[in-house]
Amino acid sequence: MRIITHACPSCGTVVAANELESRRVMKCPGLHCEEVHRFADLDAEEREHFLENRDQYRL
Repeated sequence: MRIITHACPSCGTVVAANELESRRVMKCPGLHCEEVHRFADLDAEEREHFLENRDQYRL
């Protein structure tokens, strides 16, 4: 299992790929940050790996 995350370009808050995949579009959880994150923000290879191994990333 790999840890796949996305860092907010505005505030640096880290968001897990499983959160991005389940919501597809979400407001940054960073304090006072209005950035919007999307599952598509992950690299294509990371998205593909996550989707192919989705069962490993369940909480």
